[in-house]
Amino acid sequence: MSSQVRDDEEAAAGGGRRYRREDVAQAAGVKVRNLRYYQERGLLPPPRREGRIAWYSDDHLTRLRLINDLLGRGYTVNGIAELLEAWEQGDGLSRLLGLEREMTRDWVQEEPVTMTRAELRELFGPTATAADTRRAAELGYVTVDGDRVTYPNRRLLDATLALVRQGVPLAEILDAGDFLQVQAAALADLFVGLFRRHVIGAEGLEQLSATQLQHITEAVAALRPVAGDVVATEFARAMARRVEAEVAELLRTEQ
Repeated sequence: MSSQVRDDEEAAAGGGRRYRREDVAQAAGVKVRNLRYYQERGLLPPPRREGRIAWYSDDHLTRLRLINDLLGRGYTVNGIAELLEAWEQGDGLSRLLGLEREMTRDWVQEEPVTMTRAELRELFGPTATAADTRRAAELGYVTVDGDRVTYPNRRLLDATLALVRQGVPLAEILDAGDFLQVQAAALADLFVGLFRRHVIGAEGLEQLSATQLQHITEAVAALRPVAGDVVATEFARAMARRVEAEVAELLRTEQ
């Protein structure tokens, strides 16, 4: 049985997913060497070991993301350690981590695909260039490690291939991806701002009671599909209008 199958079975059984060192670091957006440093500083519990393999859990991933977020907000490592210690003593950290986990899970369900550069060239054909690969890496669509290229999201890879096979240049697909990322970030800011102002409120997470945190957790679960449905519906409506206008224009030119 492969590790991936075993991990999926454990997740389905409620045990949560487990990650190897490189996988949890990539999912959290941190460097692998930082894991040992965070453990040494008391920010991250040690992983569970099976022989020479260190297994990290969803709780490790959640805490790594929290540490990364706090560092991005200007906290020092010592400051984060003190903050985590204070929260743990007040039993607030587990609730906050649970909330953060609920707020971030299921937004992105990615199935990575890794291949060699030769396999990448064979897949995309002569239309793909080294410059395209570099730009795709800059946009976060691929990661390159020596001769190996990883697409974090199989669905985006499949969509890209479908467009390329219809004759759309890869460079223009990347232009569209760049544009979409900017628009998606603006939409995310809008939804998060609404949630921050009207659901969490001015008190912030640290001052909320367990009951209030539970309410926010339930609100996240209820609102998560709403955001995706709104975006998908509005895009479908916009595409219908745009395609109708394009067809009408084509018909006029044929007359």
